Amino acid sequence: MTPESTPDPSIPGPGHSGTTGPRHRGKGRRRKPRDRRRKALLAMAWTAAGIVVLGGTGAGVLYFKLNGNLTSVDIDQMLGTDRPAKADNGSENILVLGSDTRSGGNKKLGGGTDDGTARSDTAMIVHVYKGHKKASVVSIPRDTLIDRPACTGSDGTQHPAESGAMFNSAYSTGGAACAVKTVETLSGLRMDHYLEVDFSGFEQLVDDLGGVEVTTTADIKDPDSHLDLEAGTHRLDGEQSLGLVRTRHGVGDGSDLGRIQLQQAFVKALVHQVKDIGLLGNPKKLYDIADTATKTVTTDSDLGSVNSLMSFASGLEGIDPAHMHMVTMPVVYDPADGNRVLVEQAKARQVWDALRNDRPIPASATQDTATGEAGTVVSAS
Repeated sequence: MTPESTPDPSIPGPGHSGTTGPRHRGKGRRRKPRDRRRKALLAMAWTAAGIVVLGGTGAGVLYFKLNGNLTSVDIDQMLGTDRPAKADNGSENILVLGSDTRSGGNKKLGGGTDDGTARSDTAMIVHVYKGHKKASVVSIPRDTLIDRPACTGSDGTQHPAESGAMFNSAYSTGGAACAVKTVETLSGLRMDHYLEVDFSGFEQLVDDLGGVEVTTTADIKDPDSHLDLEAGTHRLDGEQSLGLVRTRHGVGDGSDLGRIQLQQAFVKALVHQVKDIGLLGNPKKLYDIADTATKTVTTDSDLGSVNSLMSFASGLEGIDPAHMHMVTMPVVYDPADGNRVLVEQAKARQVWDALRNDRPIPASATQDTATGEAGTVVSAS
């Protein structure tokens, strides 16, 4: 589409495929304040944040038939009724995964496998409190050793339960449904929605946005992530942004824990950028971003249409970044393997109990737990 052209509302966008599971189209090692105009929507994760903000604008996306871009997975059908009960207090839980599939456009991004196997490189549980004015985000380290429940893969293959499995192996074993089942077993919380973000699409979205401005307090150098940043303020393009949220060896002790801190900070910076670029005055940019975003995510079937995503997003626009509490699931280093972490059960229970009862996560839940010693602070500029 040329810059002067206008999308035909009757023509849906091209199809998309990405994750495992039934699809439905259209429907480690120890390793300043902003003014009121800057009020942003909840950022679930990277690209998902873009979709939420687009929906929150209340204009633009309604006029574009982008349903054909969306891919969805019927989590409810795959998991059946043996799940935690839905909350009856108006709160919601959303599982957001960042997929590190190495096939196609993702091969050049580095790390992981190169055989097309997908793994959940990033996992966040977003808890939206009753009234939808605040949220808590709990990141789950990919290197956490957990007891994975038995899962049925998208092809019907039965995968037996496994003790001492890495958390991110659940996705590669049985796809989205297995990842959701594992998180629900781990937390005891019902995941009301699922959003999966593809890395190469995330990179394109940041470029469509014109980059994201962040400030770092220390140098970050990681050849594996193609990242070389001096301390200071930078406008990161898509490749640099992806390097930032994926770097392990450039910060702290080289573990996933330090990377999680960068991811959480980048989410807020991304939301500020999306809010500030004036999409309502630029329909072409709005369409390009919406087109990239809808090609980039896989959702649960309840969010598998543009209208459903917009309705969902409109319920989140009252959440200010100041009311987003981001933590990492309480873990300790595995004494048998410094490259792995274990759930700190008593403190994790405080987190899950708080969310189950729609209460703030107590500070005691994350005290004296493994942090990754990142040291480097990243903030929105």
